Amino acid sequence: MNRSVVLVSLSLAVSLFIYLFYRTERTLVNEMAIRLITLDEYRSLKAAIVHFLPLHDIIIYSLPEGLWVFCITIASLPYYVNIGTRRFWCVFVPLIFSVSLELLQLMGITNGRFDLIDIAAVIIFWVAGILTAEQVRPQINLFHRPDFKTVMCVTSYCIVYLAHVFK
Repeated sequence: MNRSVVLVSLSLAVSLFIYLFYRTERTLVNEMAIRLITLDEYRSLKAAIVHFLPLHDIIIYSLPEGLWVFCITIASLPYYVNIGTRRFWCVFVPLIFSVSLELLQLMGITNGRFDLIDIAAVIIFWVAGILTAEQVRPQINLFHRPDFKTVMCVTSYCIVYLAHVFK
């Protein structure tokens, strides 16, 4: 198994753990977990984990986004998309997406709270994703010919929806 797959898998597992047990019950991923087990079982398990493994707010609120950016940066590295006559390297999408989302929160356009620590985490993990990825493969058009890796790359972007908070 190559190093990138291990790093991405571990990072997503840590993010999932934090979302399941330290974030609000109203996120989509937690709603799905509650449907798999009862709400009482979920709350009991969550309380036990939080009691035995207390985490700092920066880990709870900034690390998952940073880890997602890390993962999607690694997944996006070999791909580009054509926009008109220009070629856009997909590795910039996680950075642009995350910083834009923070700015939308600052303007009150979307749910969430603007946080400079989140932006710092995004930048740090974006750079880490670029630096830890294996050698860049030849550039591949993300939408030219779908294969397992391109589908996984696009799916990685969709994972962010699991963090959506319902009111």
